[in-house]
Amino acid sequence: MESKIQLFFLTLFLLILTNHAQTLGTYIVQLHPHGTTRTLFNSKLKWHLSFIQQTISSDEDPSSRLLYSYRSAMDGFAAQLTESELEYLQKIPDVISIRPDRQLQIQTTYSYKFLGLNPARENSWYQSGFGRGTIIGVLDTGVWPESPSFNDHDMPPVPKKWKGICQSGQAFNSSNCNRKLIGARYFTKGHFAVSPTRIPEYLSPRDSSGHGTHTSSTAGGVPVAMANVFGYAKGVARGMAPGAHIAVYKVCWFNGCYNSDIMAAMDVAIRDGVDILSLSLGGFPVPLYDDSIAIGSFRAMEKGISVICAAGNNGPTEMSVANEAPWIATIGASTLDRKFPAIVRMGNGQVLYGESMYPVNRIASNSKELELVYVSGGDSEGQFCLKGSLPKDKVQGKMVVCDRGVNGRSEKGQVVKEAGGAAMILTNTELNLGEDSVDVHVLPATLVGFDESVTLKAYINSTTRPLARIEFGGTVIGKSRAPAVARFSARGPSFTNPSILKPDVIAPGVNIIAAWPQNLGPTGLPEDTRRVNFSVMSGTSMSCPHVSGIAALIRSAHKKWSPAAIKSAIMTTADVIDHTGKPILDEDKPANAFAMGAGNVNPQRALNPGLVYDIRPDDYVNHLCSIGYTRSEIFSITHRNVSCHAMMQMNRGFSLNYPSISVIFKDGMTRKIRRVSNVGGPNSIYSVEVVAPQGVKVIVKPKRLVFKQINQSLSYRVWFISRKGAKRGADTMDFAEGHLTWVHSQNGSYRVRSPIAVSWKPK
Repeated sequence: MESKIQLFFLTLFLLILTNHAQTLGTYIVQLHPHGTTRTLFNSKLKWHLSFIQQTISSDEDPSSRLLYSYRSAMDGFAAQLTESELEYLQKIPDVISIRPDRQLQIQTTYSYKFLGLNPARENSWYQSGFGRGTIIGVLDTGVWPESPSFNDHDMPPVPKKWKGICQSGQAFNSSNCNRKLIGARYFTKGHFAVSPTRIPEYLSPRDSSGHGTHTSSTAGGVPVAMANVFGYAKGVARGMAPGAHIAVYKVCWFNGCYNSDIMAAMDVAIRDGVDILSLSLGGFPVPLYDDSIAIGSFRAMEKGISVICAAGNNGPTEMSVANEAPWIATIGASTLDRKFPAIVRMGNGQVLYGESMYPVNRIASNSKELELVYVSGGDSEGQFCLKGSLPKDKVQGKMVVCDRGVNGRSEKGQVVKEAGGAAMILTNTELNLGEDSVDVHVLPATLVGFDESVTLKAYINSTTRPLARIEFGGTVIGKSRAPAVARFSARGPSFTNPSILKPDVIAPGVNIIAAWPQNLGPTGLPEDTRRVNFSVMSGTSMSCPHVSGIAALIRSAHKKWSPAAIKSAIMTTADVIDHTGKPILDEDKPANAFAMGAGNVNPQRALNPGLVYDIRPDDYVNHLCSIGYTRSEIFSITHRNVSCHAMMQMNRGFSLNYPSISVIFKDGMTRKIRRVSNVGGPNSIYSVEVVAPQGVKVIVKPKRLVFKQINQSLSYRVWFISRKGAKRGADTMDFAEGHLTWVHSQNGSYRVRSPIAVSWKPK
């Protein structure tokens, strides 16, 4: 037995000699406690060293690679190994598992870890190639190319299909592009038509605001060690698809983004050869035939390009969701379980929870007790801390209370500082409630919720000299329920097309940390702290690039999938429970489908969804006919001259093969047809599980789908029957929801879930 083992190790050793010169990584190797070779060594240390000795070259001391030899917590060791050495080590019988060493303290762009992605070889992130080979086109405010998030070390060559350019301009030339940032363009004609005067920013792809740099790095930024925002959230920054290439299209300027520039950028991006288009921009919902993004994205979809768009920040208002076209993936925002506590301790002993990112290195000297002042009354400008509204004699050396609204949050802090204030408490209004979007401020400051603001103001009015101090708590992970729907995230139902449930999914969009221009600090920061590489932002602008990166991962793993199949994979695998196993919340109640769509993205499951709902471009044309669009309206969107009468005659009973189901009752019954394609394994059987909306009977035929081979497609029908009395009225419901899930008979991880939203039209 011993000679066979030695022969195995000798063969293994000879094979690895030719693969030594690779980058070393740190790995934790777990061994079987009763390994077959354990008795050959008189100590565990020597046993552990033997595994390294068999893996590395003969002229190297194995102890130089060993970091730790574990004996009590586990049997195994930590060592530095190359990828080739790792592969051979995994083949040794006594090795149970090998895990890459991970930093277990607080991490930057922590969202990738929160979503279950890690670089381990057994993880789907690794198996997808981290998005290698895909090209993400980002339409935004430009890019800061020197950011370490756009370093091209270890990036593959630029794809041969790429036809884009690196456009020169002010403080930007072709040398600013590389194998990561493979293209950059800027579009100004629409902007200059409205604002012909000189603009106070770079006339080039270079980013003046930071927004585009932030979104681009969120989608595809490479790993950056020791990233942080003024001492907060220290760790490794990574985009969702760190192996993907990025092409930037600057379409937004200091006074906004113009449709003409956006359309021009989409037009060029399609020819350039992007695989994903990420648009963290938009406004209020408009009809699709008037929506430049909807029109441009239809062409992109026809060319096989996935278009991912932000849902908008007009929540929690109903019917506020933007970018509603069914061929677009519309992304709402969710929270993380990472907090930045900065509590307010009032003079009466009460404590109010707040959050802030005031620079860590200044906290010690700026947490003293100060007198509180709230400039309210008839002068509303003072309570919002607008520029010039704070009397210096009232606020000098004091902690100023500022209500949210009208001007920017960071701008308020600058106003307080210029007036001589020593600190600030930013208070949510009833509109914001408990929303906790943090900022880096120029003076000690924190943000408190609406309930806390009521308590704070009551205390100020109760005494002649109210006092308080801010106590900064750093970064805290895992102490709060998440994900939850962000209050600002736009809500459905779709204003122009309620037959499609929007948003499609939610993704991290609150307090997201990502790359930032090096010479642009948050508003008003003094010169000595302006050189920052990362900053924090909130909005559906931040959630959109998360999904853009995830779409790139799926595209890299499944190169032949259509944009509809990629979106289906993201939707049908989304989570509807948070990390505590309870329903995802919207404020203090379970989130409904109009707030979270199909749920919170789960990239691990999306890479292997089991079944997908595919949609052909022709199907979208049928859909537009079915919802009553005219020939001219359809032509403006699709450039197809169609006869809806003829199309609907040929497609009787048509319903768009969407991964979610929206039912609008005009009478007592309606029927939907869906078709799913098997992208899991052959000989797969799925059974249906239905949770019917309240007041609705749901019938599915067939109840089982039997797939004999991969890529086989099967159809099913669903009847929705409104029960007696379940219709709109003064004392009855007007909305209900449920879900329909296809469950694999053997592989329990394949659960293909479609949310069902039902509403009753008033008579």
